[in-house]
Amino acid sequence: MLQVFTPGRALLVLLLSALPLAVDAKPLYRYRNAEGITVVDFQVPLESIGNGYEVLNEKGMVVKVVPRELTEEERQEKDAQERLLAAAKAEEERLRKLDESLMLRYSTVADIEDARRRAMGNLEIRLAILRGNRRGYKQQVENYQSQLADTERAGFDVDMERLREIENLQKEIQSIDRDIETRELEIEVLGAKFQADIDRFEMLQEAVDMRRALSNKQSSQ
Repeated sequence: MLQVFTPGRALLVLLLSALPLAVDAKPLYRYRNAEGITVVDFQVPLESIGNGYEVLNEKGMVVKVVPRELTEEERQEKDAQERLLAAAKAEEERLRKLDESLMLRYSTVADIEDARRRAMGNLEIRLAILRGNRRGYKQQVENYQSQLADTERAGFDVDMERLREIENLQKEIQSIDRDIETRELEIEVLGAKFQADIDRFEMLQEAVDMRRALSNKQSSQ
């Protein structure tokens, strides 16, 4: 009986005839054995996997490269490099955000200096109040101590209530001393922060002016 091959039947026959070739097309592996000799085989021995290998297709072309395993020293060095890179990227992002914030908040260095005067002025007012309170408490202590001395010289018993008041005042003075130290540190830190902002803003302005000058120079040529 005569068989008629339609286009669909012809395609099916072609696919079926190519199927054994596809099944037999196993990947090849190229690696170095223990003697350092390059070997091509259908598998990589377990003892050679750690040294890395290449995967080849049926035409002998490299389709994948598996690198060798790193030594402990190499892993530590790689981790250190990755940490340094991450730190550098974090610092770059921090500076980028700082630059954007500075350019949005201020137009000139004078703007930053005005903001510094306002912020520092508020802290200095609080500091002045604390110092005034300290002087007042200290004067009270001295007055009470003078009164107790007069009482003792007159031969009277010591006023225990007055002693307790002196003790409470001294505790208040110690607390104020800590607050004064905190405010002084805040002023120092705030001043340093504003100075850093000024330095950074000036650097950005210089870069902007330089780009503008170069752009004008190119436009005039």
